Amino acid sequence: MALAEPAACAVPASHQIAQVQGAGNASPIAGQTVRVEGVVTGDYQRADQLKGFFVQDPTPDDDPKTSDGLFVYSTTEVSPGDRVLVSGKVVEYSGLTELSPVTAVDVCGRGKVAADNVRLPLEDGVTRESLEGVLVRFGQQLTATETYQLGRYGELTVAAGGRLFQPTEGRGDTAAGNAERALLIDDASTVQNPKTVPYTDPRVIRIGSTTAGLEGVLSEGFGSYRLQPTRTPHFANANPRPKKPQPVGGDVRVASFNTLNWFTTLNKRGANTAAEQERQLTKLVAALKGLDADVAGLMEVENNGDTALKALVDRLNAAVGEGTYTWVKHPKPGTDEIHVAVIYKAAKVKPVGAARSSDAPVFERPPLVQTFEPVAGGTPFTMVVNHFKSKGCGGATGPDADQGDGQSCYNARRVSQAKAIAELTAGVPNPVVLGDLNAYTAEDPIKTLTGAGLVGQTERFVRDEQRYSYVFDGQSGELDHVLTGADLSKRVTGATIWHINADEPTILDYNQEYNPPSLYQPDAFRSSDHDPVLIGLDLR
Repeated sequence: MALAEPAACAVPASHQIAQVQGAGNASPIAGQTVRVEGVVTGDYQRADQLKGFFVQDPTPDDDPKTSDGLFVYSTTEVSPGDRVLVSGKVVEYSGLTELSPVTAVDVCGRGKVAADNVRLPLEDGVTRESLEGVLVRFGQQLTATETYQLGRYGELTVAAGGRLFQPTEGRGDTAAGNAERALLIDDASTVQNPKTVPYTDPRVIRIGSTTAGLEGVLSEGFGSYRLQPTRTPHFANANPRPKKPQPVGGDVRVASFNTLNWFTTLNKRGANTAAEQERQLTKLVAALKGLDADVAGLMEVENNGDTALKALVDRLNAAVGEGTYTWVKHPKPGTDEIHVAVIYKAAKVKPVGAARSSDAPVFERPPLVQTFEPVAGGTPFTMVVNHFKSKGCGGATGPDADQGDGQSCYNARRVSQAKAIAELTAGVPNPVVLGDLNAYTAEDPIKTLTGAGLVGQTERFVRDEQRYSYVFDGQSGELDHVLTGADLSKRVTGATIWHINADEPTILDYNQEYNPPSLYQPDAFRSSDHDPVLIGLDLR
């Protein structure tokens, strides 16, 4: 015999959920107390969750602009599929329309609500606001495109049509188009830095992994629409880890690698403890050993004489053979806390002449210029190692301020730096201009270098979908470049970007503050936040 409904179930709803939501971004009846009826679609009531649940009207109105779902801020016990009548005050909280405080939650039987089948980008006339609080299903394949907040907030961003690329990479992407393709997946948890991080079992998710049939309730908070899954998403390993760089050929291999603040001084930009420093050094050595470059330009090495550089080279030699690598002393490292460096295999190449730099005042981190030639004989080439001004806006004024063109702050400074490098390369044999240029491929600094006759090598040899070295704000792009003079370009046998860092979550790096201890591995992956670039040269 069926149980009788509570007497309170006889008290009808005063409003449909669509009336509460309205057709705009905020409820037209905010501040009023209402009673609504719906079916529970998402239950997130635990103390470490949202402390509430979502309900959806099984008899929606015919207005596509109004949402038929609503969040109820209440820990009164309910289960998905319960038909409930809820009384409470209509409020807006961080963009989300909800009932709070709630004075009654009456379970009045069972009901069903089918998930709305939607696709990204949303079809014309459908907005995320019109789906707020609604159970939705994305049948299409979606690709992980950002994991930066995975360890801290349990957030992951996916996108339709593959990973997102920076609009200034020159691929035709736009900021608006990227936003329409993207979807933030949340874990409905309020715990920061949880001990168990989502999407790390059976393997830690990488950008490029894919999922299909994603289902959940579309919520809003902290400035973003976000999906709270009702079924645990499962991701296919569509972008497996590359154990070694793609072959580049040639008889001399040249690399560029941003070490992400390799410091021997603790509690500055790099490691905070000796244990962290050891973990960082282990990962950097694994990356450099895997690159197996004959000459490598390095960025973000502590500017403390040769102390940090020597420590890195000593540990690298302990791994690959005593005396294998040595370094070039920077004649003008500048006054910044970090500087650029060059290491090389003494048995493969030898310096020709003294190292040089630039006196141009535009450089915070002056370049390092050194000509080499193969020990066995052959064509000389000149390393020009750079780390251009970053895109951060601190102190930016006038032409260095953000011009709204997608190139962020200090673009004018980077253009001036590129011009100075172009002038410098005119007087050296067979230049190889490389480093973290803090500019994407279609931005003005790179155009300045190519306009001066330098040739970007990854553009020649790396497929467009693989041509990225950094991920920022869920968008991939190439900040790390290797360009050569036109004559030397004819001797380049290949180029590759070794994707060991940009696609990996930050929780895999050397830091110990919040990273789950079981996730650290003494390997090359997440040794930095930039991917290294490698080219081959035929100098015989």
